[in-house]
Amino acid sequence: MSYTFTVSPDFSPDHLSGWYIFNTWLQRQSGEAIHLELYDNFQAQRDAIQANNIDLIYANPFDAAMLVREKGFLPLVRAGNTSDEAIIAVSADSSVNDVSELLPGINVAVTEDPDVHMIGMIMLEAGDLDASNINTRFYNSQVLIAKSLLQGEADAGIFLAKAFDDLSNLTKKQLKILVRSQISVIHHSLMIGPKLAGRRDEIQALLLTMNNDDKGKSVLNSLGFDAWIKVEDEEMEFMIDLMDTLII
Repeated sequence: MSYTFTVSPDFSPDHLSGWYIFNTWLQRQSGEAIHLELYDNFQAQRDAIQANNIDLIYANPFDAAMLVREKGFLPLVRAGNTSDEAIIAVSADSSVNDVSELLPGINVAVTEDPDVHMIGMIMLEAGDLDASNINTRFYNSQVLIAKSLLQGEADAGIFLAKAFDDLSNLTKKQLKILVRSQISVIHHSLMIGPKLAGRRDEIQALLLTMNNDDKGKSVLNSLGFDAWIKVEDEEMEFMIDLMDTLII
């Protein structure tokens, strides 16, 4: 039997090959036939989830509630020393130095990444801004958000913090960070679906010891990770409840 693994579409393009390498490693270690299927956008991925076509997923926290409560997924691990944080940035040439200085009617560049968009909108509230008094412009990548700021298409951009940090030094020098979130407890998680639930403990153990040998470390490095950390069911429920609170 073959299983399908997918990754939240907000992953850095720099790590595209890393996910294929990881999938190959996982197949060899688990002895299961696992196909990596990547989707261009969140809606296409959610359609596949709703159709019960996904068995493993590196999921963004916004979708965690649906995966757990509607589709019976269980958490496995998360990347160590990482959390989902957002940055609001402007062009380095902008006269704006604080979110409170942003004015109604501005153009804000975002991706479809739902949790980062949500966190960014919460931070914009400091400037009395919300969806009703800004113009939201959607882009397919964090790089394109940066480009929109540099070309004057947008006045401010909402970035996944890790993706912003991964931009080239030349690009970052031309941008100015106004605020960076510090929520700390929201994160992407590797989750396992009902068809593979019987092997949850075994696969989880493989992942948790992945950094114990050179080959495993190399695969993790290709993803930009140092190690996997176990995600307890209670931790996942807490994050889901927190996300529900933030969304309201």
